[in-house]
Amino acid sequence: MKRIIDKSVLLLICTMSLFFGASDISCVAAVLIAVSVSAVVQLYSGKLAASVLIAAYCALCGAFPVFLCFVPVLLYDALCEKRWYLILPAITAVAADKPLNIGQYAVTAAACAAAVLIYLRVSKLEETLSAMTELRDTTESENLRLERRNRQLSKSQDSEVHIATLRERNRIAREIHDNVGHMLTRSLLQAGALIIINKDEKMKEPLESLKSTLDTAMTSIRESVHDLHDDSIDMKKVIDEAIASVDGRFTVDLDYDMGRGVPGNVKLCIIGVVREGLSNAVKHSDGDRISIILREHPAFYQLMLTDNGHCSEIRESGIGLSDMEDRAASVGGKITFTPSADGFRIFMSIPKE
Repeated sequence: MKRIIDKSVLLLICTMSLFFGASDISCVAAVLIAVSVSAVVQLYSGKLAASVLIAAYCALCGAFPVFLCFVPVLLYDALCEKRWYLILPAITAVAADKPLNIGQYAVTAAACAAAVLIYLRVSKLEETLSAMTELRDTTESENLRLERRNRQLSKSQDSEVHIATLRERNRIAREIHDNVGHMLTRSLLQAGALIIINKDEKMKEPLESLKSTLDTAMTSIRESVHDLHDDSIDMKKVIDEAIASVDGRFTVDLDYDMGRGVPGNVKLCIIGVVREGLSNAVKHSDGDRISIILREHPAFYQLMLTDNGHCSEIRESGIGLSDMEDRAASVGGKITFTPSADGFRIFMSIPKE
């Protein structure tokens, strides 16, 4: 639209040159042809046809000098096409049998100057707009990069905090086990010894109550230590370590999507099955790729471990498979083993409590 407005202004300036010469049919033809050629040039901008039309119109100036009056409009098109030299054939109008008068030349020259100035102004605006667009795109790209970086830093920070929390839980569990646990164990032994050597019937019941209390405390401490230890297990890290120890002839792909609220007994079950599954694949599979998929769903946890070895049937149920079945059963889960020509698959599902 901007280009059409600019050319309309130039066309009005060019029309003024007609007032300095005789008006005849050639003037009307010049206006119509110039407008038509300029419209087609804009339609086919950037193509060879546009350049040919500009050059053809300018070449007609030698036969019809009045066409020179509207050359500024085509000059603007030629500048937009980055081919200003296409208007050079219009110079032949000067050597025509009936050249234009001095007024028409003056108006045409002024219109050509206006065309150049308008083009330079528009070019400057386009360059500025292009620079602003590039700056905007660069800024958006940098913002997206910084946003991704911030997310990565936040995720890394959360991971470090989580690992530090697990280490602290593990440390507390060790402290309880090494200090409080040993003290309670010694107290239990002492209470048992007192019961044995006691001869006073009045002290028998209090000593038995003391021993029972110490037993209850010991059981509670043991359960708490186990819970802290189980919670301190980073399942993803342990599985990564298990994968890193696999024979180099295997490529292991891990697809891990588990939350941090997995119960300790479920973690131990999954880790045990993954380790046993990797060990079986290394020992018995003739493939070279292992895939591990771990998913947490709203109602259950899911594990699928497959390899691409050739296994048409399970020839014998060894200790490893039985151990995996026992682990799954201990947390209320189900596990299946599926041999096929495409590989061996272990599929386990553990319901959430």
